[in-house]
Amino acid sequence: MPNATEQPTDTYDFVLVGGGSAGCVLAARLTEDPATRVLLLEAGAPVEALPEAVATPPAWPSLAATEASWGERTEPQGPDGGLVALPRGKGLGGSSAINAMVFARGHRSSYDAWAGLGAPGWSFDDLLPWFRRTETALGGGTGRGTDGPLIVGPAAAPNDVLLALLDGAVSTGHRRALDISGGLEEGFAPVDLNIVDGRRQSAADAYLTPVLGRPNLRVVTGARAHRLLLDADRCTGVEYTVDGRGHTARAARETVLTAGTLGSAHLLLSSGIGPADELRATGVEVRHALPGVGRNLHDHPRANLVHRTRREVPAARHNHGEIIGLLRGPGAGDGGPDLQLIFIDLALPNPVAPVENGFSVGVSPMRPASRGTLRLASADPFAPPVIDPRYFTEEQDVRAVLSGIATARAIVASGALSSWGAEEVAPGPAVTSAADLAGYARRFFGSYCHPVGTCAMGEHENAVVDPALRVRGLTGLRIADASVLPSIPSNNTNATVYALAERAAALLRDAS
Repeated sequence: MPNATEQPTDTYDFVLVGGGSAGCVLAARLTEDPATRVLLLEAGAPVEALPEAVATPPAWPSLAATEASWGERTEPQGPDGGLVALPRGKGLGGSSAINAMVFARGHRSSYDAWAGLGAPGWSFDDLLPWFRRTETALGGGTGRGTDGPLIVGPAAAPNDVLLALLDGAVSTGHRRALDISGGLEEGFAPVDLNIVDGRRQSAADAYLTPVLGRPNLRVVTGARAHRLLLDADRCTGVEYTVDGRGHTARAARETVLTAGTLGSAHLLLSSGIGPADELRATGVEVRHALPGVGRNLHDHPRANLVHRTRREVPAARHNHGEIIGLLRGPGAGDGGPDLQLIFIDLALPNPVAPVENGFSVGVSPMRPASRGTLRLASADPFAPPVIDPRYFTEEQDVRAVLSGIATARAIVASGALSSWGAEEVAPGPAVTSAADLAGYARRFFGSYCHPVGTCAMGEHENAVVDPALRVRGLTGLRIADASVLPSIPSNNTNATVYALAERAAALLRDAS
């Protein structure tokens, strides 16, 4: 790993800002051409300096409170004004180094909707070659990859309590999917995981570490980018600090933001690129007015039904959430699945009572209508941004969760769970009215940690990037991460980011 305190070379072909999933993909793919020089900047630590728990799949819930996460919280949410934790990775691999390792594409309908939002050319079929390029899918399935860097597959032996819940789903009339990760099916099944030989496989493990010896790749960790350099309407590079020392990196071809939904929008705003009135109000000089930056923030909220069991739940060996369901509630219409249920072999912390032995069912609206914002707190580029997703402000999202709670309760009440002696602790069997269940969901949800949309792709006035991922009105600057997604797909979004970054690498090469 290069020494982060060394002065970087003055100019590279590409400067990548953010060493998470997208940044690792782009660094690996762009440097396949030995004549292309790439600088990858990452604010966090190198792989070897991340917590040991990163590699241990069942330990992932502990990582949000470590130096591997930025530790951000939202503005007050819901009727009680709670601050919602929104963990995102800090270190090579980014959120792929701290997430729950679920690898699923979501339903194809999620992507097919993007053309109507001003992003033609990004349908599921358009993205399919890039999805396949990312993976070696051990479970097979239609349209799955066979020689990609990510080795993905379902848990060989899911937890017994999760298998019982899967039986309960099937016995109550839900489809048993063959490949719930592939993008073509609805129903319940074991989901693919980024776990290889019992260890997490992050983006850094799969893409970046194997290519660190390339002489045309430089990786600088502990590098906090704080300002994009503009020469008229061209982005020429980025200013960043390492250990308090300022550095400048210039891009002869393009600067590419891969800092994620929160990080990329924050850097644009700190650089004077965004809504003009908002920037002036925080004392930032307007360099390029772009009203959509920081708008359209949305995420999957998740409410959990927590259960106590008389029978002992086996200790977790995988990621705790090895089986998911993708389904349509009564309000889904023709837009595709709008709910995910995830079976979890932990009795998660809850507002009612601690549970030492049990399981949970997470319920998440996959097509949330609620939209929020990311804004600057001040002109200080190192101050955390103001994050306000405005969860559950649209009734559609509440109705979807209520439908999911009813489905989850029916599954747990089925004969498949009878030997477990399951008792619902939270919200609890006495909570039955729609109003009370909605109140529970609005007060006691958490983020599923899938924020998207703050630099949305499109061809309308609030779009930030065009369908080629170029920042509108500027040259030499693209964004290639979850911030560009115009609407959230019906999945745990990491698989989508990998595919997007693979396609972005091709766009960058073709532009040369």
